[in-house]
Amino acid sequence: MARVATVGVVGRTNAGKSTLVNSLVGEKVSIVSPVEQTTRNTIRGIVAEERGQLVLLDTPGLHKAVGNLGRILNRMARRSSAGVDILCVVFDAAQEPQLEDIGWMQRVAKEKPEKVVFVLNKADMKPFFETMFRDAWREAGGEEDAVKWVKAVSTLQDGVKDVLDALFGFAEEGEKLFDDDIVTDYPRKLTIADSIREKFLRRLHQELPHELGIVVKKIDESSGRWDAKVDILVNRASQKPIVIGKGAETIKAVRLSAERDLKEIFGVKVALDMWVKVEPDWMKNERLLTEMGYMGGEI
Repeated sequence: MARVATVGVVGRTNAGKSTLVNSLVGEKVSIVSPVEQTTRNTIRGIVAEERGQLVLLDTPGLHKAVGNLGRILNRMARRSSAGVDILCVVFDAAQEPQLEDIGWMQRVAKEKPEKVVFVLNKADMKPFFETMFRDAWREAGGEEDAVKWVKAVSTLQDGVKDVLDALFGFAEEGEKLFDDDIVTDYPRKLTIADSIREKFLRRLHQELPHELGIVVKKIDESSGRWDAKVDILVNRASQKPIVIGKGAETIKAVRLSAERDLKEIFGVKVALDMWVKVEPDWMKNERLLTEMGYMGGEI
């Protein structure tokens, strides 16, 4: 019988949760960007090896909520920590503990889940604030033996071994939840949208940090490839030229990069037909948020 567990991977925004999940799974299932709030949905990645299977829920990072979308993302992060077998809290230990870090510690100290792994990420950086995080845990009312502390370098291939060992150490014998050849059950439309948004974030940096919405309207497989029709949403008309770029340079570069990324992920050519549309206050539009997968509706 294999060891099996569901793992809620949580922590403040930009702590390295998505990079950690990708490294644990061994394939790209979460988008990674230096911009905060990169992950907007709870993504399920599956680790399968000889010891068993771990089902990882990569969540949006907790942050100071601004607007309807911000509140939705924080609610998703909190909900994903409930009902899992193991709670894995990721800290960016290359920085001193932040308010959101303390918040997670206080929550763990109060709720006392049975199986908790605290990952001190970016252990290759200097300074490394391990002592300050351990002190913060005690100040939050936490007991030293109530959690398993692990250091990690999620950007290195062998930098997450101790995390895997800790998670499988908590896992219990049971039936596998997925076939071993599955790395994620994340919906295709959301994977395509996340890949496109990642490319825009990397290219535009802070110009449009959180005002870019991606809606995959349709995927047509009739031609032997996937033809995806995609709407790129911005809040204001003045943002449209930024997304398109001079001579359509930006949107073309994003399309080509995303198509290469998606072919590697899905193993089939994906052709993207992308149109930029002005949708004022789209982050407050529940219909659009549902279509993007933030409200738990049909994808």
